Amino acid sequence: MEKLKMQTADMAERNIEMLGQMFPNCLTETINADGKLVRAIDFDKLRQELACEVVEGAEERYQFTWPDKRNAIRLANASTNKTLRPCREESVDFDNTENLYVEGDNLEVLKLLRENYLGKVKMIYIDPPYNTGNDFVYNDDFAQDKAEFEANSGLFDEEGRRMADPMVQNTESNGRFHTDWLNMIYPRLKVAKDLLSDDGVIFISIDENEVENLKRISDEIFGSKNFIAELIWSAGRKNDSKYISISHEYILCYFKNSDYIKENKIVWREKKQGLDAIYTEYERLKKVYISDVKSIEKQLKTWYKSLPDGHPAKDHSHYCRVDENGIFFADNISWPGGGGPKYQVLHPVTQKPVVIPSRGWLVNEKTMKEWVAQGKVLFGETEQSVPTLKAYLKDREYSVPYSVFYRDGRAASKRLATLMGDKVFENPKDEEIIQRLIEFSGVNNGDIVMDFFSGSASTAHSVFLASINKQINLKFILVQIPEEISESKATAERGKKVARAAISLCESMRVPNNICEIGKERIRRAGKKIKADNATKEGIERLDIGFRVLKLDESNMADVYYTPAETPIQQTLDFDKLVDNIREGRTAEDLLFQVLPECNLPLSSKIEIREIHGKKVFVVNDGYLMACFDKDINESVITAIAKEKPYYFVMCDRSIATDNVADNFDQIFNAYSKETVRRIL
Repeated sequence: MEKLKMQTADMAERNIEMLGQMFPNCLTETINADGKLVRAIDFDKLRQELACEVVEGAEERYQFTWPDKRNAIRLANASTNKTLRPCREESVDFDNTENLYVEGDNLEVLKLLRENYLGKVKMIYIDPPYNTGNDFVYNDDFAQDKAEFEANSGLFDEEGRRMADPMVQNTESNGRFHTDWLNMIYPRLKVAKDLLSDDGVIFISIDENEVENLKRISDEIFGSKNFIAELIWSAGRKNDSKYISISHEYILCYFKNSDYIKENKIVWREKKQGLDAIYTEYERLKKVYISDVKSIEKQLKTWYKSLPDGHPAKDHSHYCRVDENGIFFADNISWPGGGGPKYQVLHPVTQKPVVIPSRGWLVNEKTMKEWVAQGKVLFGETEQSVPTLKAYLKDREYSVPYSVFYRDGRAASKRLATLMGDKVFENPKDEEIIQRLIEFSGVNNGDIVMDFFSGSASTAHSVFLASINKQINLKFILVQIPEEISESKATAERGKKVARAAISLCESMRVPNNICEIGKERIRRAGKKIKADNATKEGIERLDIGFRVLKLDESNMADVYYTPAETPIQQTLDFDKLVDNIREGRTAEDLLFQVLPECNLPLSSKIEIREIHGKKVFVVNDGYLMACFDKDINESVITAIAKEKPYYFVMCDRSIATDNVADNFDQIFNAYSKETVRRIL
């Protein structure tokens, strides 16, 4: 049996392997800092392979850089042996849900997710710290090596446990103001790119403080050709500016692979806002005026005028004509720009040729005859009027999304305050706008939406809304560091009041005082409300409003697992402790969740627990993986599992009952399931 690695891949090593496949003559070996022989790339030969002209040394070139950028790249590529531990008691419908809520530093979490969600996420929306001078950013320090940093920073105690807040306030007085923010966001975006599918897209909210820098690093990571647009998110008037009220924010939007989008002719369309209100009013007028078309049209125009400014239906007030086929407006039927076909069209009443548009007709004669037969052409009273085209609202419900999003920030705040019973987040993102982003980005049934700066968990709420609206089942992965809620972190009395309300809510729920607890409770309440509000909708029972809670932690494996050669042989006379390489206090389910990535299984995999000859056996995804971490496993247990023919079987090295069982292990599997891949911890 092979031993599981129980840590993520070293991306630099993986990149060396890929380059080696492309340019085998560039592979070499060298001695690393530890004095070990390792694979490496001969960059002189690689440069010769890549171009005739090579820019080196102090030559001027176009580039975007900042202090410690190389270390930010290294951090993105570095492996991790941390793990995500399941927390059933804080989850909702743990055994059936496919949604994930992950607590922990999002960089470490993203690296772990990269193992089994590589290229599987359809959409990412994030709202990272804006670097306003008051924001808290992740405490990533590159100025010292890891050993120096941990020894000198005061963040860790003698046993290596974190002592300080993992988030620090990045004030404008900091000499590394922009550098610290760039070093925080760069590696996270770099890892996130790997998670996106070929038709995937990322939306990143930001304000004016870092939008230019974010655009530059996003161009570098995702490629400038994959840039889609800089969306404007109207945030309402602000009164805290000295000169001009900056009343908008930005959303940068990038494809993972624009070539794939073009080759597969993928288009984005958004349903126009306000249509439901128009249809509702039209149906009401039909009941009142029956077939009196003129009265219906007159009242429809009056209704449009009565709407308040900003009502989305008002944008479609030109749809005010009606016939038996619905609501329409009289659109131009002439060729745009001139040069269109010219032919005679007879007026249906006078049977005389109508006036031909100076630019020619919009379509050829055959199509025009079909339109006339279908009643799609609107003629004047006589042949002296140029006909128009009946553009029905039902045929034009979708359009290319606009780059400007209008919203009332207070409305989102009020909705969340109503849901939570008080205002527990000061500036929550508008779940309805995120819903729009999700829907027009072309999501399909089963797609994954991710947010690794989850905050108030607006994205999970939006996924529920989008699933209902599009009648599909979407999945979410949310990541949030368990940042403590504190009045002292708030800079204004309004913020302190919100913090007090959030702390009070946590106390009432008897949970730790941090943002994750508020976010999880918001998802619970939003899911229940959406199901209740849509109880009569078809398929509502299939809406997945559950989520698995996973928490970032140190590896389940003790240090001896990773560095057996550096571990003293005689640690103890207790044989059980001598051979046990599993960290104290870890459960069998903890071990299972660290095994899943190495078996290419999602963390949302269906898990069944069976008892086989008195031992607890995990059966994952209908037997694709079977795992048993109990002690004293004998031949009867192994035989029963082998007969199930799993693709993977995993057990602990300590689990085998006797040397005789170990000797017969492979023979049993070869007899009943030779193809099963066997791994040990």
